Amino acid sequence: MSRKQHRLIALTAGMALLAAATALVLTAFSNNLVFFYSPTELRHMAVAPGREVRIGGLVELKSVVRDGSRVAFRVTDGKSDIKVAYRGALPDLFREGQGVVVEGRLQPGGLFAASTVLAKHDERYMPREVVAELKKSGHWQEGADIPDMTAARPLPHPSAP
Repeated sequence: MSRKQHRLIALTAGMALLAAATALVLTAFSNNLVFFYSPTELRHMAVAPGREVRIGGLVELKSVVRDGSRVAFRVTDGKSDIKVAYRGALPDLFREGQGVVVEGRLQPGGLFAASTVLAKHDERYMPREVVAELKKSGHWQEGADIPDMTAARPLPHPSAP
């Protein structure tokens, strides 16, 4: 074999190894991704119960129910909402009408069991998808601190089924 053929074989082997390493990294990365959904997207997608996901939207007005360290509330994007149950300390910025991103698992009954709650204080830190959904539904008002969501519904007590 000539030198040229040795180099070509070495280059081909190197490219194959690089492609294999890239495929392994991407496969490992995709298994650890936590996707973000709005409540409307979550309702329309077939998300397996127990799968770790993130939802984002606004904390619906008059939906927060506290019971010691347990908190129940609704996250809405203006079209749909989802009940969220969380145990633990909430961020200081958490309040009704504010943006929130919640990480957790969807339960078979439709309840979202949150493991992490991240409060957002305005649209600059809210995911673009949530802002777009709120604008599309008419619940977003430019420059307003709290969007008008008069259709808020109270939640049952957190221990209720």
